[in-house]
Amino acid sequence: MNRAELMEILEQYCRKSLPKIGENMVVRIPDRKTVFIEQHNNGGRSIILSEYEVDGNMYWAGHSSYSGTVYISQAA
Repeated sequence: MNRAELMEILEQYCRKSLPKIGENMVVRIPDRKTVFIEQHNNGGRSIILSEYEVDGNMYWAGHSSYSGTVYISQAA
């Protein structure tokens, strides 16, 4: 998923609070997180979040290609 696609999903989520956008699940994680560990069976994957601005608010967001999930954290 490229930066533009992630930005589009983030905008839709922030404005409408949809839990699923297209084929991607959207999960809100605690504020000010820049890395999220996605648990799988006996291990996990680290999802590195990037900074985005939507309607004057800063967010961190990242996508897991493994689960098709977008993780969102408010920056401040």
